[in-house]
Amino acid sequence: MNHIMRYVGLVLILIGVLVLGLYYFAVFNSNGALLTAAILMVVGLIGHIIANKIFLEDK
Repeated sequence: MNHIMRYVGLVLILIGVLVLGLYYFAVFNSNGALLTAAILMVVGLIGHIIANKIFLEDK
């Protein structure tokens, strides 16, 4: 389970990129999509850094 938890941040970043792609192709047409993508990407980046520090010590 710890091995999977190390990649949760990367999954959030990829979801943020997906939202940006959907915004680019005009599926979403509001600034809310941009804000959602930005929040997902920032939280994913911070979460990835923290998760790797926490779960790397468990080895």
